[in-house]
Amino acid sequence: MHPLIFKEVLSVTMILFAIIDILGAIPVIIQLRQKVGHIESEKASIAVLVLMIGFLFAGDELLAVIGLDISSFAIAGSIVIFIIALEMILGVSFFKEEEMPQAASIVPLAFPLIAGAGTMTTLLSLKSQYQTQNIIVGIILNTSFVYLVLKNVKWLEKLLGKTGLHILRKAFGVILLAIAIKLFRSNSGL
Repeated sequence: MHPLIFKEVLSVTMILFAIIDILGAIPVIIQLRQKVGHIESEKASIAVLVLMIGFLFAGDELLAVIGLDISSFAIAGSIVIFIIALEMILGVSFFKEEEMPQAASIVPLAFPLIAGAGTMTTLLSLKSQYQTQNIIVGIILNTSFVYLVLKNVKWLEKLLGKTGLHILRKAFGVILLAIAIKLFRSNSGL
C-alpha cells in the first residue's frame, strides 16, 4: 500500500469541497429544512460517505454495465456541473425536485445535492490522477465537514446573513464553472 501523500489529500479534499459545495448549498438546505421540518444530519452524512466510496470503487464497473465510458460520463457530469454553476451565478433554477418529508435527508439532500453526478464524475476523474487511499481520506474529510455544516445550519444562517450566503454562492459558482470547463476539456480532447 502506498503512503498517504499530504499534497494529494489536500488537492482531492479541495476539489471535492468545491464540487460538493456544501457552503453554497446552505440556502438550499435551509429551504429544504423549512419545507420538511427536520433534516437528519447523521443519516445524510452516512449516505454521502457510502455513495462516494461505493462509486469510487464500483463506478467504472457500473458504467461498463450500462455501456458508458468514463469520458462520456465525465462530459455529461461537466455539463451538469456547468448548469449548477450557472444556477448559482445567475440565481435561476433549472432543476426542480419533489421533496418527500420522510426521505429528505437522503433524497434530495445526500443525493443529488451533495453526492450528485458532478461529485461522482469528479471521483472517477480523481481516480485516474490520485492514489485511492488519498481520495478516501479526502472523501472522509469532506463528509465530516458536510456533517458539521448540516448539524450547524441554523447557526451558519445567522452568522453569514443573506448577503454572506449570496456572495458565497456566487463565488463557488464561478469555481464550479471553471471546474466544469476543465473537466469538459480534459475529457473531450479539446
